[in-house]
Amino acid sequence: MKRIAILATNGFEESELKSPKEAMEKEGFNVEIVSLEAGEIKGWADGNWSNSYKVDKTLDQVSATDYNALMLPGGVINPDLLRRNEDALVFVRDFFKQEKPVAAICHAPQILISADVVKGRKLTSFNSIKDDLINAGANWVDQEVVVDQGFVTSRNPNDLPAFNDKLIEEIKEGKHEEQHA
Repeated sequence: MKRIAILATNGFEESELKSPKEAMEKEGFNVEIVSLEAGEIKGWADGNWSNSYKVDKTLDQVSATDYNALMLPGGVINPDLLRRNEDALVFVRDFFKQEKPVAAICHAPQILISADVVKGRKLTSFNSIKDDLINAGANWVDQEVVVDQGFVTSRNPNDLPAFNDKLIEEIKEGKHEEQHA
């Protein structure tokens, strides 16, 4: 059975965690929420705090070798907190080094900038971080979903149906030799 990590902390965009999680579970994947601390993390929806989600594992309990793929939800607060945590950056970077699928939506690629894995990669994101990604060496495009050798990105919650389909497709395909940090 495929085991997938969703790396998130407080302030994730709720739909960007809930929708991919449900889509992957429907495929029979074992999906775990990995976070900085044990307990629960709170989502963000429509400009306010929303539902809480149970953390399955903390970063100090896991490594990329435990999983087949990584999914990063967006939101404004969530990536900003994660990108300042060295353990989170190592965890993310290791998925790229191990040639495993990584999917990021909306503001989540901010984490990837700090993990130094976007240079030379084709991707998309929420429009407001376009310049940051270009400055970090990414080839930014404005498309609903972009796939670059097992690396899946989308712009916003409206792109979730396409994002979920590609995410599942890439997980089923498995490792990609061209996936790299």
